[in-house]
Amino acid sequence: MQIIQHGGTAEQTINKSKFLAWVAHCQSEKEVGAFLRAIASQHQNASHLAYAFRIKTPDTIVPRFSDAGEPSGTAGMPILQRIEGLDLINVCVGVIRYYGGVNLGKGGLARAYGGTGKLALDASTAIDYVEMQQLALTIEYNRLDALTKALSQINGEVLDKQFDEKVHVVVSLPLAEEQAFIKRFASEYED
Repeated sequence: MQIIQHGGTAEQTINKSKFLAWVAHCQSEKEVGAFLRAIASQHQNASHLAYAFRIKTPDTIVPRFSDAGEPSGTAGMPILQRIEGLDLINVCVGVIRYYGGVNLGKGGLARAYGGTGKLALDASTAIDYVEMQQLALTIEYNRLDALTKALSQINGEVLDKQFDEKVHVVVSLPLAEEQAFIKRFASEYED
């Protein structure tokens, strides 16, 4: 699985209809909604805003799409197929159409929406998805530098620090590194 690091855009004109596409990293359906509202507000005169997204939840991967008034299966599904083909998660692709007066037919619409979405995905940068885990630990002050250094070596980070007799930290680290990290700081792990 991969996620989008930097979203791309694309534009093409097909039989006088103009298609514009955007790709964004979105971690929730709420973020998808905000992304699509931003596109819609900038393109209020567009004929259609079709989209597709795939969001990873703790239990499953949620795929959704909308044809935005185009014939069923001709806009959102071709975009979703491009996303699934690249095994992307936490991503949304929105494609705007400005109708140019020429009907494209179902096949033409599917190629136009899917193709414009693909161009925007091709212009994006994807990276491997790493499942992260949060841990709460209590450590001695003299262990804070070692913990911070260990986290940086595995692309983790300190999310929160509270200081009293000891240091209480909440860290985020790759799930694959969790057990080794707990073992290293076992006496300080808070279940």
